[in-house]
Amino acid sequence: MADIVLTGDTSGAITVAAPAVAGTNTLTLPAETGTILTSNTSTGKILQVVQTVKTDTASITSSSTNTFVDLTGLTVAITPSSASSKVLVTVSASVTQSTGMLHMMLVRDTTNIVVGGSDGSRVSSTMSSRFDSSPYTYNNNITATFSFLDSPSTTSATTYKLQGTLGSTYSGTMYINRSPGDINASYGARTTSTITVMEVAA
Repeated sequence: MADIVLTGDTSGAITVAAPAVAGTNTLTLPAETGTILTSNTSTGKILQVVQTVKTDTASITSSSTNTFVDLTGLTVAITPSSASSKVLVTVSASVTQSTGMLHMMLVRDTTNIVVGGSDGSRVSSTMSSRFDSSPYTYNNNITATFSFLDSPSTTSATTYKLQGTLGSTYSGTMYINRSPGDINASYGARTTSTITVMEVAA
């Protein structure tokens, strides 16, 4: 059998062939860029992970408005390495409120990126929560979780955050990592919240 010959051309393509052997098939490899073949896909690979962990508590006032405000400490920034990358955002927020319904919005910089449909007087948001009824009203909080694969289309520093409001009907306080009553007893609790972003190759 004849020796196998590797032949390159000016485009960078390499042809593998065994000359002068009847019935021999030729395999042509894709063009090469540096040390990585251009057809070698890395789609779906995680390129970087950034996380904010909030362990302290926060109390944020909401005064009869549908305007969303930052939920203190639930913010994280990432700088994508490629404009084609996706960013997987995962929120785990331990939250509650003094009254009404807590509406929460996932925001990229100043843009609301995941919003429910508009219908009548209902508040459009990413997610919402309401604490259980008595007798646990003032000792309760819930962990609200949400994930979204975003396409920021940028290589600039990008900030993701969670915002909240009680809506125009109620005036009260939104709490993070504590209950409204914040009872100093074994049935009271202090918890944690996180917001995590992962750059995904696309």
